[in-house]
Amino acid sequence: MEAVAAHPDRFLDRELSWLRFNQRVLELAEDPSVPLLERARFLAIFTSNLDEFFMVRVAGLKRRIAAGVAVRAASGLLPREVLELVSREAGELMQRQARVFLDELIPALREEGIELVRWSSLTRDEQRYCKRIFKERIFPVLTPLAVDPAHPFPYISGLSLNLAVIVRNPVTGSEHFARVKVPPIFHRFVPLGNQRFVPLEDVIREHLKRLFPGMEVVGSHLFRVTRNEDLEVEEDDAENLLKALEKELLRRKFGPPVRLEVEETMDARMRDLLITELGIDPREVFRLPSPLDLRGLQDIADLPREDLQYPAFVPTTHPLLAEVESSHPVDVFDAVRRHQVLLHHPYDSFATSVQRFLEQAAADPHVLAIKQTLYRTSGDSPIIDALVDAAEAGKQVLVIVEIKARFDEQANIRWARKLEQAGCHVVYGVLGLKTHAKLAMVVREEPEGIRRYTHVGTGNYNPKTARSYEDLGLLTRDDAIGEDVANLFNNLSGISRNATYETLLVAPLSVREGLIAQIHAEIAQHRAGLPARIRFKANSVVDEAVIDALYLASQEGVPVQLLVRGICALRPGVPGLSETIEVRSVLGRFLEHSRVFWFDNGGDPKVWIGSADMMHRNLDRRVEVLVRVPDQANVDRLGAVLDLAFDPGTRAWELGPDGTWRHHEGDVDLQAALIERQRRRR
Repeated sequence: MEAVAAHPDRFLDRELSWLRFNQRVLELAEDPSVPLLERARFLAIFTSNLDEFFMVRVAGLKRRIAAGVAVRAASGLLPREVLELVSREAGELMQRQARVFLDELIPALREEGIELVRWSSLTRDEQRYCKRIFKERIFPVLTPLAVDPAHPFPYISGLSLNLAVIVRNPVTGSEHFARVKVPPIFHRFVPLGNQRFVPLEDVIREHLKRLFPGMEVVGSHLFRVTRNEDLEVEEDDAENLLKALEKELLRRKFGPPVRLEVEETMDARMRDLLITELGIDPREVFRLPSPLDLRGLQDIADLPREDLQYPAFVPTTHPLLAEVESSHPVDVFDAVRRHQVLLHHPYDSFATSVQRFLEQAAADPHVLAIKQTLYRTSGDSPIIDALVDAAEAGKQVLVIVEIKARFDEQANIRWARKLEQAGCHVVYGVLGLKTHAKLAMVVREEPEGIRRYTHVGTGNYNPKTARSYEDLGLLTRDDAIGEDVANLFNNLSGISRNATYETLLVAPLSVREGLIAQIHAEIAQHRAGLPARIRFKANSVVDEAVIDALYLASQEGVPVQLLVRGICALRPGVPGLSETIEVRSVLGRFLEHSRVFWFDNGGDPKVWIGSADMMHRNLDRRVEVLVRVPDQANVDRLGAVLDLAFDPGTRAWELGPDGTWRHHEGDVDLQAALIERQRRRR
């Protein structure tokens, strides 16, 4: 490793790398080859992504600076240096997003008969309609909050859209500041009919006199605050984790501000007032063209205009689970008894595979127990319903609920209590670790004895996101996998500390060490003149120890291919360090979410799939699971997907050694090609 360590600048900064990921999302919104309404959706996704980045990552940087923590990141940058670079690049991206929306998207939508207009462009009939809905629906829920000696500056909730209003007393001539919150319960863009929309704040702004009768409205400007919304729960000191987390959720609403977005027309006096009252650094203020907060473009993207959206796609049942000459659903247990089933969502239906597996288990009188991890699930989850049904039918049901899943904490607390009330055994994992593994196990009594049926996946048990997230899952009756998963569930629910598994790599015990050992084994294969190659597919590659091992493999001449959706701290193509490493990124209609770890292994490939990304939090502070794919046919299927992803003709972004991503214009869209393969297979 000494030759690797001789390159002190071998790591890209993770925060800047994340911004480059969101830049790629923005480039999809800029791409004229992407269907128009999908471009609008990518603008909304860009906004949501950046909001979370400020709430969590920028908030973390500010927290370290405030605490006087001056430790350099692996990139060599100090927290203050990273914050300055992040603020500059984020500001440039926000300006770029605004230009795309105003200069490209709005005109293009207008040409297709979809108009996003301002109040001054409304017809007289439309203005009358807006006056009526303001009077009947909007006005009753508005609460103007003035600021004067009797009224302190109001609390501004995170991500709320607000109007800062200056009103003047016509008698005394004195001016006052007031805040009017734009209600989030209404559509961000008010539908006027005939696919015409006006921003909700325009309707409110036009009727401000009704909120301040007897006063003169001098001016009004939009602003939006982003707050630190990361959670810090000291579990060791908390007698009851649920109560501690609920208390912390209340505190989250009052986190310190980390960003202030203001309409670029806002005058300096009003901006200075907001800066002072919010206690925010002037460098954290971003002046942007109106309208602010483009998350509401999701509603526009969902308009019934199939001609402006991605072609309709319906997942189909995996061939091994498909009904054959029968109106009855296939018996999942019978199918899995005969075959290892590798699922690739959303191409393979989640509903007719994983969901059906659990629903059949709940109803099957031969099933004795179900064990399941839950990290995130949907609001009306059939998975929860199946577990409740199983418990009510007298089956033993164990559910490991991760109630600290970021921004889903409240929902997970609600599900945990529902499951407990139904008689499920609910456990909150291991103290100090998040349980991020995706596992389900069904224990069934069969003529030959007790058998375990296991699902190990890369994605959450969420039927809704399973339609838009690309993920993998293995349904198997393999005895070794079943025994390993059973031991892991016992570790999570009990006090046993079994640290060895035959078929699994489990964090924080063995994922990093296991993958690095396999990298070194691949180096040995290469030295012996045998086929050697490493291919990873992940959301993020940040862990320095794993990256250094990949650098070492490259220095030995082993080809390394990384398919990374989001953050990559590795520098590819650096002479003497990473010349054989290629890094690609694929973004599209589906969110690439699966993790695959492939080693050629002298011509007998070893392949793992699972929940772990190559990040410190995944490898050190979470329970993660990778399972080795046991069936050659499924290994070949994964190999075909990776071959297509790295084919020179496939469209992707390619990472350069300086951290910049270049869009590679190929003829093949990976996801469209996989949809077509699925249709042919059907």
